Amino acid sequence: MTQKFEQLYDAGVKPYSESGYLDLDYTPGPHDVLAAFRITPQPNVSWEEAAAAVAAESSFATWTQVWSDYLVDGDQYKARVYEIKPIPGRDHQFIAYIAYPLDLFEEGSLPNLMSSLVGNVFGFKPLRALRLEDLYFPPAYLKTFQGPPHGIQVERDKLNKYGRPLLGGTMKPKLGLSAKNYGRLIYEALRGGLDFTKDDENITSQPFMRWRDRYEIVMEAVHKAEAETGERKGHYLNVTAHTMEEIYKRAEFAKELGARIIMVDYLIIGFTAFTSLSKWCRENGLLLHAHRAFHSVIDRHPDHGIHWRVLAKWCRIVGADHVHNGTVVGKLEADRASTIAINKMLRDPYVRAEDAPGFHFDQPWLSMPGMFPVASGGIHVWHMPELVHIFGDDVVLQFGGGTVGHPWGSAAGATANRVALEAVIKARNEGRDLLREGRDILLEAARHSPELRVALETWKDVTFDYETVDKLVTV
Repeated sequence: MTQKFEQLYDAGVKPYSESGYLDLDYTPGPHDVLAAFRITPQPNVSWEEAAAAVAAESSFATWTQVWSDYLVDGDQYKARVYEIKPIPGRDHQFIAYIAYPLDLFEEGSLPNLMSSLVGNVFGFKPLRALRLEDLYFPPAYLKTFQGPPHGIQVERDKLNKYGRPLLGGTMKPKLGLSAKNYGRLIYEALRGGLDFTKDDENITSQPFMRWRDRYEIVMEAVHKAEAETGERKGHYLNVTAHTMEEIYKRAEFAKELGARIIMVDYLIIGFTAFTSLSKWCRENGLLLHAHRAFHSVIDRHPDHGIHWRVLAKWCRIVGADHVHNGTVVGKLEADRASTIAINKMLRDPYVRAEDAPGFHFDQPWLSMPGMFPVASGGIHVWHMPELVHIFGDDVVLQFGGGTVGHPWGSAAGATANRVALEAVIKARNEGRDLLREGRDILLEAARHSPELRVALETWKDVTFDYETVDKLVTV
């Protein structure tokens, strides 16, 4: 106990650890929501007191005992620290496991859950830093959420595409193009072999390209590419906007134009708006692509904030059909083991912690469908063997600059990506080692594809080899 807590104790105010919030003999019940917090206490605060304070401040207590506490059965609403684990190599930090009674949370409301677990407690002075590392949703609580509007299998059926990853591409430059030129870019990429093209996260309705003009011309390009190739295509029309009414207006117009999929910056618009749009997509039969813009503001610091695995879990329970999950090999931050584990969490019906590095809890997803992880950001044809090795088939591989940056144009860039993907899938199905033989597989395919040959030459020296900031730490 610190001196300040001792003073409170002498004054008749029990420290958190003495008030039932620390209970290392407690066994979580079948309906408890479980959380794993990485806690960095102030130097003069004990681990036990810091952990108990997090449990108290995120559930039932305030800084002092109040008379109205006696009007409530506190044991029914107290969160309890049931385990504390040191973190290897981090003597100043530990993981606290906290069980929250289910009655603390409104059914189907992620904003309510967030208000408690990641609310005021993150600014609590006895803590130097606090990070939510993982969450477990009990079945009784999980069933109050919709989950993905459609999921992997339904999306494959809608698109009539099986046995391989889906290919996408973000159109570049992301800003400044007129709607007509933007549509030309999309048509070329789709006819060249991509399954999807997409708006970038910051294209909404700027003066150079108002949303209605973009939607009309883009969908004309999609329909033309479908007619020429005989394949089902799509473009993620970004419906992110400043009001929910405007989001619905844009989504409705996309539906009128025959769009198969729309897109939203799910962390930017907030979980109330995201929940509403997810439900609308299921009711109206549109696929929903979730861009994770803003995530690194929340999750990149290894000591404070919310780990990406939690934000990804929230995306699955609220519901999108796609969500970005890094690439490992591209230009954006991504720990390899964590990325592979989160892929598993997004897709599988049951995830065991021992099979998913970094996860702290087993998580059954019951009947909630899986969703596609999306690999996007600085990837090109040389990455294809490793991307397929990391992500498998149920993934959307998005080559933006790696499509539009082809010296012969975006149609040739799309063709190069499609040839590379199909060559890698064929080789994998024949039992070849993609990591060891990937270079040979691509060079063999390039003998019959000038588009791929030029792409390989163009990006042969482009790598993004930097040290990972948020490295996986297991306890």
